[in-house]
Parts: sequence; C-alpha cells; structure tokens
Amino acid sequence: MKNTVIKFGLYALISGFVLFGLPFFLGMGVGFEYGELIGYTAMILSLLFVYFGVKHYRDSVNNGKLTLAKAIGLGMCITLFSALGVAVFDYIYTSQINPDFANEYLEYSINKMQDTLSAEELKVKTEELAKQMQDYGSPGFMAFMMFSTVIILGFMVSLISGLILQRK
Repeated sequence: MKNTVIKFGLYALISGFVLFGLPFFLGMGVGFEYGELIGYTAMILSLLFVYFGVKHYRDSVNNGKLTLAKAIGLGMCITLFSALGVAVFDYIYTSQINPDFANEYLEYSINKMQDTLSAEELKVKTEELAKQMQDYGSPGFMAFMMFSTVIILGFMVSLISGLILQRK
C-alpha cells in the first residue's frame, strides 16, 4: 500500500501544483471569475489520481480485492499529497508572486456587489468583507483553506472511487 500511496500521491502532488499554477505559468491574466473555475478544475483533475491509485492497488497489489474502508483510506492518503501541492502553490502565489491578492479580491468583490446592493447595504457588506480579509487574508490561512478544500473534495472522490471499485 505504501508504494501505491507514494507513487500516485506524487503524481497528485505534482499535478495539483502545476495545474493550480497553470494560468500563472502560461502568463495568462485570468480574472477572478475564471480563476475560481480553473482552481476547482485543477483540484478535481489532480484528484483523479485517487481513483487510479485505488484501482491500481485493487488490481495489482491486493489480488482484485478491495473494501470500501480500504479504498477511502488509500484515497485519503493520496489526497493529502494533492492537497499539499495545491496549498504550497497557493502559499507561494499569495506570499511571493502576488502578495496583494487579498486586497485585489476584496476590491473585486466590492465592485461586484455595487450593482446589486443599496448604498447602505454595500457599506455594511464592505466593512464585513474588509474585516474578514484582515482576519483571514494571510497567505498561510488562504493556503490552509485550499488544503482543506482539496481534503473535502478528496474524501468525496475517495468515497465514489471506493463505491465503484470495491470487490470482496
């Protein structure tokens, strides 16, 4: 099991890091609307290695047998690698490449709300968002949030993979 986790975990880590950073690596000026879509797509694509790792373990290591619990455990171990790759890139991006990301996102959010909220509601919401960014806008916390997001998605992928691939 250890070799499977390391092999497919490293694939997931590298793909998570590279795919999450792809727009930056290619020099695209991706807006926040598409950045979120690209980010979730990168997470899901890197988590495909969970399915392939579980399948490999079942077919090549465990003589075609696999319980749901074993599949989820194996999948979550591989997920940790993917989550680490995404979180590391997010930390590097928000601390080194674009340290003003939190302020830019705050400004984007406020501009987006101007069309839908009254002046009084906008003022209240702006103060709320500014406080949230002050409290939670550090690169470490944002990287932790990306790590947590991938862990949650990885659990779902592990569960689905286990349900599809389980054999007794």
